[in-house]
Amino acid sequence: MDRILRLPLFADLPVGIGVHEARGFRARLLGLAFLDPGDGALLIRRCRSVHTFGMRFPLDVVFVDRDWRVVRLVRDVAPRRFVSCVGAAAVIEVAAGEGDRLRAGLSLWRARAGGS
Repeated sequence: MDRILRLPLFADLPVGIGVHEARGFRARLLGLAFLDPGDGALLIRRCRSVHTFGMRFPLDVVFVDRDWRVVRLVRDVAPRRFVSCVGAAAVIEVAAGEGDRLRAGLSLWRARAGGS
């Protein structure tokens, strides 16, 4: 079983992306490192920066504010890189090419949940 699937499911977005939440130190540190693309997306709360050391594939990194609005989308972040966003409350890591679909899914999810 993939490590990400053992993490709590935060949301199953209407675009077919399951977002799992990294809660513990180890899950937050590892992120999607050492996994294969397509294993899902990973939410890391209270986070404004991520690294891609140990990644086997490039990532799209989606930074969101407290209201789950996308404040920055960094596409195709290669392994062994570092990205950050000052105004972020959380970050969502997803395989490269899935960032726009994730952004659309978050927007639909917020609308259904009564967000703005």
